[in-house]
Amino acid sequence: MAPTQSFSDPFSLDTRLRDTGLFFREAFRTFRATGAVLPSGPVLANHLARFVAEREDPTAPLRIMEAGSGTGPVSRAIAAAMQPGDALDLVETNPEFATYLRGLLETDPALSRVAEQSTVHQAPVTDLGTDREYDVIVSGLPFANFTAEEVREIFDYYFTVLRPGGHLSFFGYLYTKEIKAIVASRHDYLRQAQSSWVVEEWVNRYGIESKRVLPNIPPAWIHHLRKPAKD
Repeated sequence: MAPTQSFSDPFSLDTRLRDTGLFFREAFRTFRATGAVLPSGPVLANHLARFVAEREDPTAPLRIMEAGSGTGPVSRAIAAAMQPGDALDLVETNPEFATYLRGLLETDPALSRVAEQSTVHQAPVTDLGTDREYDVIVSGLPFANFTAEEVREIFDYYFTVLRPGGHLSFFGYLYTKEIKAIVASRHDYLRQAQSSWVVEEWVNRYGIESKRVLPNIPPAWIHHLRKPAKD
């Protein structure tokens, strides 16, 4: 059953300007962990929330994780698609962002609607442990900024806590390898290339759809993966 609330409702100009100010400051302070200078736009956010809205069983509640929630633009799209009984874990390592998200759960029209169903975790995603299971994982982590070993550890974790038949959605920016080939050091370019090979490995193995999202700044690739169902 599709949600009745419009996905675009949470993305007012005032909201986006407020989010962008904090995101911009933290991006320049901790760029490796943030991986961008602007929050995700509404089109990208809505694509990432696809499998919260498109449910195989409209009556079954979903267990949802968003990793790398930042200032909450994707969180709002997820919230707009949530139904009673769903549960959402918002995972964010940056303490400024985590505090901001907790405030949004009290004050933001989109997120306060699901405040009782949501929990903010200030921790690396792999520290949450494996005593949990999710139907949908949405990842905003900047894989291009991580080492290949870090990327593999994160994907291994996602597919450990993702239920059989569950979906993982994540994105990366277009042309990052080409830009790094021009402006980055050889070491940084090789690190990013090796990380991208790990991402491609998982997409090739479990991907069900990849598409460009051009109405985003910067334009992005979005990938949807599905963990095989049990026999």
